[in-house]
This record gives sequence, structure tokens and C-alpha cells, in this order.
Amino acid sequence: MNSFDILRRPIITEKSTYMQEQGRYVFEVGRNTTKHQVKRAVEEAFDVSVVSVNTMNVQGKRKRLGPRVSKKRDWKKAIVTLAPGSTITLFEGV
Repeated sequence: MNSFDILRRPIITEKSTYMQEQGRYVFEVGRNTTKHQVKRAVEEAFDVSVVSVNTMNVQGKRKRLGPRVSKKRDWKKAIVTLAPGSTITLFEGV
């Protein structure tokens, strides 16, 4: 797996923006990835040192369109804590 299969996209929300001030960054990752794979992918892609990785499976929400009920896809979220002094410049100015 390359880092693009592991790190799908950054999650930019109000809560994740506050977490960036503490050196924590949120990514959507592949469903079958492990914490070690996420750590290695972030370190390779952004040239930073990762202290810890927390992952969670997010269940897709149910949506109703008239009589039909559908479901959004399930996905996996990873919260990456960087070493003090390390930042990811991708998030600057967002």
C-alpha cells in the first residue's frame, strides 16, 4: 500500500481546527489500515515525527429521500498527534 491508499483526505471541521493548535491532525484513512501504517504514511508524506495515532470506525448516517431510505458509506478516521514543534503545512491558512 502506498500512502495515498492509506491517507484518503484531511478532515477539516471546527473541532479538528481546534485540535491543530494542540498538534493533532485528523485524516480519513482506508478501512483496513492499521495504526502503524497510518503513522508510517504520515511520517513519509509530511516529513514529521508522529507520537501517537488514534483510530475509530465511523458509521454512515441514514438518509431519507421520500419513501426510500439509503445509507452513507462507513469510513475510518485517524487522529494523529505530532511531536512538539512539528506541524503539517497542508493545513496552514485553511
